[in-house]
Amino acid sequence: MTDTSSENIVRLSSNAVIELREQVTKPENAGKYLRLYVEQGGCSGMQYGMTFDEKREGDQFSEQDGVIVLVDAFSAQYLRGTVVEYSDALTGGGFKIENPNAKQSCGCGKSFQT
Repeated sequence: MTDTSSENIVRLSSNAVIELREQVTKPENAGKYLRLYVEQGGCSGMQYGMTFDEKREGDQFSEQDGVIVLVDAFSAQYLRGTVVEYSDALTGGGFKIENPNAKQSCGCGKSFQT
């Protein structure tokens, strides 16, 4: 990727950057970037998804501390201002998404309503 989006739709915490840098080194993720997206579903109407993927036409992307984040145009409208956190705690660990656009979230934190 030679250019970057002028706007960071999603921000990564320092712990998320560390974990994602490690994940990108795995053979199954070679040549791929982090994709954060939303889709219809979940108990609150919309749900989050994260995967390693290749860049697609129309994607917005940004780079933070060596980690490239892809967001499709549909998801961008729901994710603007979102922060991705990471915790390695035994209970409740993993990636957490803090979305200022979510008016209501379910208890698991994986779905939301705007």
